[in-house]
Amino acid sequence: MATVFIPTSLRSLSGGVRSIQANASNVREVIDHLEEHFPGMRDRLCENGELRKGIAVAVDSRVCSHGLLEKISPDSEVHFVPGVSGG
Repeated sequence: MATVFIPTSLRSLSGGVRSIQANASNVREVIDHLEEHFPGMRDRLCENGELRKGIAVAVDSRVCSHGLLEKISPDSEVHFVPGVSGG
C-alpha cells in the first residue's frame, strides 16, 4: 500500500497521525481514503472536484502534473504540500 504523509497543517483532522497506508491507484483514491479515516480532509484538499489552489501533491518525490488523476503504485510515497505565501 502507498504511504501517505499528512502535512502538519492538516494533522488536527488526523488526530496527530503523520502518515497512513492507502490502497489507491491515483491521488483521487488517496483523498477518498483520507476522507474515510479523517472526515473533513477532502474539503481541505479539494474544491469543486479538483485540488485546491495552493495545494501541490508529490508522488515519489516528484511534483505531480496530473492532479487527482496522478497514478499511485503500491510502494509510492504521497505528500500533500500546502503553498507558502508571505510578504
